[in-house]
Amino acid sequence: MLKPFLSAAWKKLVLANYAVDAALLQPYLPPGLELDTFNGTCYLSLVGFMFRDTRVMGMKIPYHVNFPEVNLRFYVRYDDGKQVKRGVVFLSEIVPKYAVAFIANTLYKENYRRMPMEASEEFAGEQLEVRYRWKFRDKWNHIAAKANSISLPLQSGTEEEFITEHFWGYATDSFSSANEYQVAHPRWELYPVKEYSIDCDFGAIYGPAFEFLRLAKPVSVFLAEGSAIEVYPKKIIRKIQ
Repeated sequence: MLKPFLSAAWKKLVLANYAVDAALLQPYLPPGLELDTFNGTCYLSLVGFMFRDTRVMGMKIPYHVNFPEVNLRFYVRYDDGKQVKRGVVFLSEIVPKYAVAFIANTLYKENYRRMPMEASEEFAGEQLEVRYRWKFRDKWNHIAAKANSISLPLQSGTEEEFITEHFWGYATDSFSSANEYQVAHPRWELYPVKEYSIDCDFGAIYGPAFEFLRLAKPVSVFLAEGSAIEVYPKKIIRKIQ
């Protein structure tokens, strides 16, 4: 039986979701995949969350067990002839640990970068506030949400389900092939968001094509409780000629 390469808990995920033109994402689409949409809308998400109890091949790496991540991702589909797999492609993933970035970039061909980061989580009565910060070129960026402190079950057929239930990761390996890996986790409960705050220099961090997001308003912001997760070893898929 295939054993996970990485196991951890992804906790307190803040997901800010933007409706974007599909043409924006086409240059970043790995070979053999197509964009996934919900009710005809193409989404790009800025996501902050905590890694907790992280293990690589079952082992904890000192000083690399608990740390935050912020990523920018979009949603894809891959038909392998037996099933249609719904997954994500990461445009960039930011972590505070050099070793995490090196392993992910080397083994999975991801786009990790190391930056100074901070994370906070505060319960105050019936309110939960979660904030993630990352420093780029001496400027702090952040994504934060305030929500009711009681989480609710995920509802089927909703935008929330579409955003949170993609169980495969993809990255370009070559002109004609892509890396594929499975991410397993149960359904996540959500905290009803009351307020959010985003200050991100999209153009400087992710490139000029994404500068417009700095002033754009997300169509939705979620705060998910998260869960234990397992990331399985990658395999190579090739574009059908």
